[in-house]
Amino acid sequence: MAGGALVSSGNGKQFEGKVTAFVLVTCFVAAMGGLLFGYDLGITGGVTSMEPFLIKFFPGVYKQMKDESGHESQYCKFDNELLTLFTSSLYLAALVASFFASTTTRMLGRKASMFAGGLFFLVGALLNGFAANIEMLIIGRLLLGFGVGYCNQSVPVYLSEMAPAKIRGALNMGFQMMITIGILVANLINYKTANLESGWRISLGIGAVPAVMLCVGSFFLGDTPNSLIERGQTEAAKTILQKIRGIDNVDEEFQDMIDACEEAKKVEHPWRNITQPKYRPQLTFCSLIPFFQQLTGINVIMFYAPVLFKTLGFGNDASLMSAVITGGVNVLATFVSIFTVDKAGRRILFLEGGAQMLICQIAVGSMIAIKFGESGDGSFTKGEANLLLFFICAYVAAFAWSWGPLGWLVPSEVCSLEVRSAGQATNVAVNMLFTFAIAQVFLSMLCHLKFGLFFFFAGFVLIMTIFIALFLPETKNVPIEEMNQVWKSHWFWKKFISDVPTV
Repeated sequence: MAGGALVSSGNGKQFEGKVTAFVLVTCFVAAMGGLLFGYDLGITGGVTSMEPFLIKFFPGVYKQMKDESGHESQYCKFDNELLTLFTSSLYLAALVASFFASTTTRMLGRKASMFAGGLFFLVGALLNGFAANIEMLIIGRLLLGFGVGYCNQSVPVYLSEMAPAKIRGALNMGFQMMITIGILVANLINYKTANLESGWRISLGIGAVPAVMLCVGSFFLGDTPNSLIERGQTEAAKTILQKIRGIDNVDEEFQDMIDACEEAKKVEHPWRNITQPKYRPQLTFCSLIPFFQQLTGINVIMFYAPVLFKTLGFGNDASLMSAVITGGVNVLATFVSIFTVDKAGRRILFLEGGAQMLICQIAVGSMIAIKFGESGDGSFTKGEANLLLFFICAYVAAFAWSWGPLGWLVPSEVCSLEVRSAGQATNVAVNMLFTFAIAQVFLSMLCHLKFGLFFFFAGFVLIMTIFIALFLPETKNVPIEEMNQVWKSHWFWKKFISDVPTV
């Protein structure tokens, strides 16, 4: 496809290779796991604002929502623990699944984990679409959670290992791009099905379609060279590497991979190993980046956009359309990251995105404070509502080109092979733990903190932007087998790994 490229390493090594059509196609199919994750992120908020769904499964919430007596603050209309459990149970299951997925990904390969994830998604979506009671609904969500755990464990690692270092950032962000497309598709489907009697069944059941695509597609994917070497299939690994790079002479890069694998085999306990001082930077970023990613407050928008807009006085159709608009912004802004991440680098996107999110959250919180106050009584004029929507869209855009894709890219690329599965499992587990926590408590926090909720998240955005400025070195264009050089040259991390030999 593209012409030859020289990929330089931290040691000054250069690996020749092309950006082949084979790589692009396999990465596209693998990134379908992101589409499934995004669809489940986006579908829930719209479904939980549909009256037929609430009447069938959550009649108490429906009655509370329709209460015109003034007993309930506008902020508290949707405050119900069982309703939030419908959303958050998926992420609790994903947290548990990520630990099983780590073993599967290491022992059976990355594509086996992706297939398992697609299968869990398929059964979960069908259970939700045909749900006759709350038990079927929750079991379906738990199975979807297992799908999320397996796909989020395997897909970012697969993409990082398949991609040449020169375009690793852009290809890895295919995962985030698919997440944003999944969210947008979910919002569009919710908008179309909102006024149908059983529209919620269509919305939940359609998730089976991309699940089938991932299951079928995973049969035709090749596993990564790193994974094949890890499992002793060196001839197959060299063949797939030649196919990925589009050239026959891959001996030097292949030898680097074998050396990295030999080093990794000396590690009998990757979970215990990643806690050692020399892996302190990897453990730190695999833990704190997903932690901060959730405390940006983005999932307040992604989970509950229709509910949030409805709470703020938008009509039913207007709230769903507003969610579609933010979903569209999310997709478009992700392209900014794809085209700049391997040129401008990771740090500048993190820092600019953090500053923009901070400004937007303060603006949104201030507008809601002025119009709704403590009581929650109030409404926006059309002009004010449009301004509020603009700030929310600017916030979503900033996340979509910074903490959204980079939250998956950076943890997947900083870990050397011997701790890669443990590092990615840590990343997914922390991500899902705090996704679960935010999903479970958001509606209650909105009820109690009111407009202060936005200032709460803004405080964390400030902290995490300072964290990135101080502690994240630039990792663009560095082969993942050579990442130790990055830590050895950083003012803080070098004291942990200065004596570690480079693989």
